[in-house]
Amino acid sequence: MEEEALLVLPEENDRKVVGKWKEFVGEMKKVGSIATPMVVVTVSQYLLQVVSMSMAGHLGEISLSSAAIATSFTNVTGFSLLFGMAGALETLCGQAYGAEQYKKLGVYTYSAIVSLLLVCLPVSVLWIFLDKLLLVLGQDPLISQRAGKYAIWLIPALFPYAILQSLVRYLQTQSLILPMLLCSVATLFFHIPLCWVLVFKLKMGNSGAALTIGLSYWLNVILLGFYVKYSSSVERTRTSFSRDVFLSTEEFVRFAVPSAIMVWYGIFTSAKKYKSYLVFYFLFAVLLSVVPNLVIFIDNCSLEWWSFELFILLSGLSPNPELETSVLSIWLTTATLHFYIPYSFGVAASTRVSNELGAGNPDAARLAVWAVIALDAIEDTIASATLFCCRHILGRAFSNDKEVVDYVTDMAPLLCISIIMDSFQAVLSGVARGSGWQHIGAFVNLGAFYLVAIPVALLLGFVLHMGGRGFVIGLTTGPTIQFVLLSLVTSLTDWQKQATIARERAMK
Repeated sequence: MEEEALLVLPEENDRKVVGKWKEFVGEMKKVGSIATPMVVVTVSQYLLQVVSMSMAGHLGEISLSSAAIATSFTNVTGFSLLFGMAGALETLCGQAYGAEQYKKLGVYTYSAIVSLLLVCLPVSVLWIFLDKLLLVLGQDPLISQRAGKYAIWLIPALFPYAILQSLVRYLQTQSLILPMLLCSVATLFFHIPLCWVLVFKLKMGNSGAALTIGLSYWLNVILLGFYVKYSSSVERTRTSFSRDVFLSTEEFVRFAVPSAIMVWYGIFTSAKKYKSYLVFYFLFAVLLSVVPNLVIFIDNCSLEWWSFELFILLSGLSPNPELETSVLSIWLTTATLHFYIPYSFGVAASTRVSNELGAGNPDAARLAVWAVIALDAIEDTIASATLFCCRHILGRAFSNDKEVVDYVTDMAPLLCISIIMDSFQAVLSGVARGSGWQHIGAFVNLGAFYLVAIPVALLLGFVLHMGGRGFVIGLTTGPTIQFVLLSLVTSLTDWQKQATIARERAMK
């Protein structure tokens, strides 16, 4: 009998291994079915800004520099703020959907829209005075004047962006990606010829490039709005505007106020002389570390986004501001364009993890994490190899200036390393959003960027006179530290405890 048992045991182990492998492959398919179309959605939405800046760049180096400065400033003070706040829906809506509390999704989404639209009002006022703020920050007067005009024409894009991000989170937490894909692609095809007409045919220049972004965002919102209103797929989660919306809005206000304080504090207290930046960032990071309420509700992506965009502004203080600003904006645009691919994997992780935790399935949530990491590793290898092979032609997509093109070619290897590290942290940040422990991720990102990466970048860029290369090397240390720390946090997570917390939150 013992011999028969020994013979059976290996077969049983084999069946268990095969069963686990099938579960893993099945989970990879589920994650892929969300992530793949979501890549198209996020990249298509981001390409609206890329196309506009690219067409502005072909008007000349000054046009590219001013568009880059304006895009960076508006991203820091507006778009990233709305993007980060809307991320709260990934936890709230995702876990509510898993717990079958369907009507809460509509209530949370209305609350997000109301909160984000209110935030747009003071941000719009801030953008009107961008040219004066840039002069105070020591930027070139001509670039400041054109950047200010670009920002004013971007104001019509702010309000639809707030609604769009809320609708995107509402649909993605229900795994309804196809309607977003179709609407985003249709918007992009609308945007490209319209931008070309306004910029070159109607001679509106940078103003036309900025205005097109707003018109395209409104089109995307209208298309998604019709789908949400009339589609039977969202019948369970669709709800009417009610008093519950304002009760839930209070929770979003707790997210909005600290985020606004952090962004605006970082913008307005920047000193004119670069030597004071190290002191400023050190004091700023210490302040956030000792006042946890300023950090807990900050979206992880926003912390990183702000640090990158701020360095576009700082590049305007370099000895050759036109060249450094143009090249850094190209680096950031390319890195961000790729970032939306692993970010989409993070969205898939957030959706699967939040749904499974809300449903009380901790093992399935853990399996989803491993599946999405495996998919991201494959994508990273392909993307970095492709980018390195295309390094000689990358700059020509944004500029005809030989100096700019050559500089971008030299920066390509650093860009490859940066996107690999950034990809893994993007996926793990998605796990954090789905689990509901953004506060841990926020502190990790704060330390990685504001205590390490930014001071190192400033030291290399200004003190050691490495310019843009120093900025990129320093900033790359940020996602590297993020990846290491978030990996430790994820590996030590008690998934059963997280499932219990998610169920309690959804049932309130």
